Amino acid sequence: MTEKSFQEFYPDELSQCYGCGQKNEAGHQLKSYWDGDETVAHFTPEPYHIALPGYVYGGLIASLIDCHGTGSASAAAYRAEGRAMGSKPALRFVTASLQVDYLKPTPLGVELELRGTIIEVKERKIIVTITLSARNTLCAKGKVIAVKMPDSMA
Repeated sequence: MTEKSFQEFYPDELSQCYGCGQKNEAGHQLKSYWDGDETVAHFTPEPYHIALPGYVYGGLIASLIDCHGTGSASAAAYRAEGRAMGSKPALRFVTASLQVDYLKPTPLGVELELRGTIIEVKERKIIVTITLSARNTLCAKGKVIAVKMPDSMA
């Protein structure tokens, strides 16, 4: 993709997240984008993301759903306000609740696709549902309740 990801619009001082922070070289560097009314991200697990031979560790799956959810919440907030991504003041969200359902074992070594659907947008809270698929097979689904980042965290 040639467009900037949601996470690339985060201010530098808020870009250290292990899952999606572009300033965290040791992290996942997840990048999320709009695809119509849905959000999408892709991630290929490395061999060290192993649970059992051939399968992805469940904590990685939860982390990807979490970060795609909060990134999607940020983008949805900008869209709801009719503002360009990255405009000031920054709209950053953190996780208030994360629910993950593991539906099928997730194979290691293939690209994973995350798709988000914005369920509810309020001033301080956004709900996003996420699916995670490998080779067009639904492996996990989740729900993220994201809240506007408190000033005390900035």
